[in-house]
Amino acid sequence: MRTRTALCAAAASAVLLLAVAGCGGSSGPSAAPAAATSGADTGGVPGAPSAPASAASTPSQQSTPPPASSTPSVDPGTLPQTKTMPTDTDPQFTAGVNALWQGIVDDNPQEAMPFFFPKSAYLQVKALSNPGADYENRLIGFYKLDIHAAHRLLGSDAKDAKLVGVSVPARAAEWILPGQEQNKLSYYRVYGSRLTYTEGGKTKSFGLFSLISWRGQWYVVHFGPNPRPKPIGVVYQPRG
Repeated sequence: MRTRTALCAAAASAVLLLAVAGCGGSSGPSAAPAAATSGADTGGVPGAPSAPASAASTPSQQSTPPPASSTPSVDPGTLPQTKTMPTDTDPQFTAGVNALWQGIVDDNPQEAMPFFFPKSAYLQVKALSNPGADYENRLIGFYKLDIHAAHRLLGSDAKDAKLVGVSVPARAAEWILPGQEQNKLSYYRVYGSRLTYTEGGKTKSFGLFSLISWRGQWYVVHFGPNPRPKPIGVVYQPRG
């Protein structure tokens, strides 16, 4: 009987030691971060110990969220057309006008391209056998010539000329339906827009022959008059 009692006492002591060792391991420094980042998965063991609340709130043990990824810009010309009426107060419109003006001042048509109707949109709009060639050869060809002509209009004081802005007579805008002007999609078209600037203490201006819309934004499609008999640059209706 004494031997059996001694064996039971020894077994109980061993169980107690194992239980103490198990609690100490689950609350150590390496256990708390895992519970904070993985949802404290206990592996399905009933009664498994959890990390103390204070451990999860320690700054050094909190998980750091990943940096937000930047969304790549999308070419608007690849998106569907909308019937949103553009305005001449939109920040994108202002940026486009500034780009046009900088291209004129620097005699650099490439700088003025952000304000020109996107090629990807033109490919959607036009029901032509080769709209890409028409865009590059005719539209961009004339646009470059007209930028050079506007630079010559500014003359030697081009760098000192100051842009005032572009006004668009929105009430005169027309929604062009498919089938007109060899189109398969619609857009707003407006005539009568003018770019105003100051030079040598005088206020001057010239016309932008036609603007058309894409997804609620105005773009130049014909800077100078269209059509024209010769491939030369023309400033439309200069004043001042």
